[in-house]
Amino acid sequence: MKFMIVGKASPETEAGTLPSQELVDNMHAYNESLAKAGVLLAGEGLYPSSAGAQIAYSGGKASVIDGPFAEAKELIAGFWLIQVKSREEAIEWALRVPVPPDHDGIGLDVWRVFDATDVPDESTPAEERAYEEGLRERLGVDDPR
Repeated sequence: MKFMIVGKASPETEAGTLPSQELVDNMHAYNESLAKAGVLLAGEGLYPSSAGAQIAYSGGKASVIDGPFAEAKELIAGFWLIQVKSREEAIEWALRVPVPPDHDGIGLDVWRVFDATDVPDESTPAEERAYEEGLRERLGVDDPR
């Protein structure tokens, strides 16, 4: 099962303030532990929302809204994509994320990632399965089935 651990933004991350060297070192150690356990698929920090954009839809038309966006607590500052055996294991890893002491009220989200293996083969048309397998092959991504 794949899960995404989502780190919430703070006023500091939205201001573009770099973390302390201690936190960077702790994050590196955490990322290394994920990698050594063989569960880390990806993990990145994000720039503040001022460097981003949102796309809103109304009446079938898209409009682009430049950042920055509203409440920092509703934004994300980074993520880890992990592959583990259960939701409980994903939560165990999320509980190990190093978080600065001044981040009271700012948490993490743990979301299960929808995967092609979640759909039984018999419910997916053969053409769609073939397309997906070809795409994975071209991208060099292993089929999780």
